[in-house]
Amino acid sequence: MKWEQVRDQYPEQWVLVEAISAYSENSTRYIDELSVISNFPDSTLAWKEYKKLHLVEPTREYYIFHTDHKTIEVKEQTFIGVRRRFQ
Repeated sequence: MKWEQVRDQYPEQWVLVEAISAYSENSTRYIDELSVISNFPDSTLAWKEYKKLHLVEPTREYYIFHTDHKTIEVKEQTFIGVRRRFQ
């Protein structure tokens, strides 16, 4: 499904989606095709569901967007890890 279709089908809602087809360019992730997992009236519920799914399948590309946005893109950040201090 394209983002325009999602916006038409779920107006003024938060949607939890999975990227089906996406690519990266200049530290930005562009999503061509996506699948709507669920829709929510507020972001809090969407984040709770995202956390559950991400815990089970951390390698899948899940995102939360609001359908008021005309376009979607995700800024990529390099994970630098967590440093532990040894005593």
